[in-house]
Amino acid sequence: MNNKSNSADIKIDKDINKNEQELMTIFKNADDIIFRKIESGGNQRLKMLLVYVDGMTTKDSISEYAVAMLMDNLDIQRLEQSDAELQNAVARTSIAITEIQVLKTIQECIDKILSGETVLFLEECSKGIMLSSRGWPMRGVQEPSAETLIRGARDGFNETMKVTTTLIRRRIRDPRLKIKYLQVGNRSKTDIAIIYIEDIVNKTVLETVEKRINNIDIDAVLESSYIEEMIEDDVYSPFPQLENTERPDAAASALLEGRVVIAVDNTPSVLIAPAIFVSFMQSSEDYYERWMPSCLTRMIRYLALPIVMLLPALYVAVTQYHPNMLPTQLALYVAASRANVPFPPYFEALIMELVMELVREASLRITTPVGSTIGLVGGLVIGQASVEAGIITPLAVIIVALTAIASFAIPSYNFSTSLRMIRFGFILLASIFGLFGISIGLCVLLIHLCTLKSCGVPYMTPFTSFVENRKDLRDTVIRPRIKNMVHKPRYLQFEKERGKTNV
Repeated sequence: MNNKSNSADIKIDKDINKNEQELMTIFKNADDIIFRKIESGGNQRLKMLLVYVDGMTTKDSISEYAVAMLMDNLDIQRLEQSDAELQNAVARTSIAITEIQVLKTIQECIDKILSGETVLFLEECSKGIMLSSRGWPMRGVQEPSAETLIRGARDGFNETMKVTTTLIRRRIRDPRLKIKYLQVGNRSKTDIAIIYIEDIVNKTVLETVEKRINNIDIDAVLESSYIEEMIEDDVYSPFPQLENTERPDAAASALLEGRVVIAVDNTPSVLIAPAIFVSFMQSSEDYYERWMPSCLTRMIRYLALPIVMLLPALYVAVTQYHPNMLPTQLALYVAASRANVPFPPYFEALIMELVMELVREASLRITTPVGSTIGLVGGLVIGQASVEAGIITPLAVIIVALTAIASFAIPSYNFSTSLRMIRFGFILLASIFGLFGISIGLCVLLIHLCTLKSCGVPYMTPFTSFVENRKDLRDTVIRPRIKNMVHKPRYLQFEKERGKTNV
C-alpha cells in the first residue's frame, strides 16, 4: 500500500535510466516484466525504453508498428527536443498504433504495464507514452453451458471484458448506449464496465450502482460475485438481489428495459440491476417462442415454485400431525408403509434432502458425462436401496424426487439455490408446529420479500404496487404478445417519466 502511494507521487524523469531503475526496484524479482532499450535511426540517435509484461502483450504489433517505425523514421535533427515537440513527433507521426495515451507519473505507468499495455520512455522527455498492446490467450465465444436454449442465439460472454462489451454493442447499435469504465481492487485493479442506455435508464438506479461500486474497498475482485455481494441491499437475505447471466441477448434485453449491466473483467457473467422476484422466473426463450406456449411454460414454472419450497414440509406436517387430511386409503397406505420405518417423517425428509444435495453437488464437480451418470444412477440406487432397507418410505422418495425435478424448472440457478435452502427451514417448522408452522414461515417469508429491495427498487414489484404499476403485471405470470410490449417497465421510470405516462 505504501509503494502505491509513493509511486503515485513520483513524476517521470527526463533521464530514462532513472525511470528504469525506479521500475526495476518496484518490479524486483518479477522476471516477466521486460525492459528493452532501443535507439532511433538517423545521425543523432534518441534513446528509448520499452517496458511490458511478457505474455500479456501482442509483441508483433509493437515490433512492427512502434519499434520499427521509431528506429527508421524518427529524425531527431529536425526537432528542438523539447518535451512537447518530442512527444508529439513520436506519438503522432512515428507510431502506427491507434490507441496511445500520455502518462505523467510512475504509478500510471505501473497500472498500464500490469494491464497488458506497453509503456515507452524517451530520453529528455518527462512523460511516458502508453502503446495499446493488450493481447493474451482467451477462450472463444461459446454457448453458455448453464443457460442453454432450444431457440435463440448460441454466443456467450467470455472472460475478456472487451468481448463482453462488443457482443452487447452488436445487438444495440445505438449511440446512446454508454459504457463507463472503473477499476476496483487495491491490488487486482480489476476493470469494471457500467453499461446503460442514456435516455431510458433509471437515473436513481444508475447513481446508486455507481456510488456503491465507487465505495468498494477491497484488495482484489476475482469474480463478479465479489461485486454482487458488495453492492446488494441486504447481505443476510437468502434471495439474490442482482441477476447474473452469460447471455448477450439477456443483457441487451435488460438494457432496453432501462436496467444497468455491470461487466467485470476475468469473468463471463455480467450483473443486472435492479433484479426483482419476477425477473428470476423469466427466461430469454420465453420471448423467442410463440406467446401461447411461452405462457404455458411460465405458468408451469410458477407451479414449480411452491413445490420446491413446500412439498417436503407438507409431507412432514400431514403425516406427522394431520393424517386425517389424507383420503382414507392413502392414509392407511402411509401408515402401513411407515410401520417398519424407525425414523420420524421430519428426519426421513431431512436425510433424503441432504442425500439429494450431495448427489447434486457430486454431479457438478465431475466431468459432464460422468456427472450426469452419477446423478441418475446415484439417485435410483440410493432411493431403491433405502426403501428396501426400511429406512424411508416409497412416498418420501416420490416427494423428494418431485421436489428435485421442480427445482430444475426455475431458470435462475441462484434463485433455485435460495429456494432449496429455504426448504430446510420449512421442514423444521413443519416438524415442530405442523401446518401452523408452515403458515408462520410463509408469513415471515412474505414480509421479508415485501421489505427487500434491489438498488432501491422493491423486490416484489409490481405485486406490491398494484395500483401504480398494474400494467407491469402483463409480463409476470403470463407473457404478452410482442406488439403489446412497447413500454419499458413502469417501476424503472423516474418521476418525470411517470408524470407523462398514462396508467
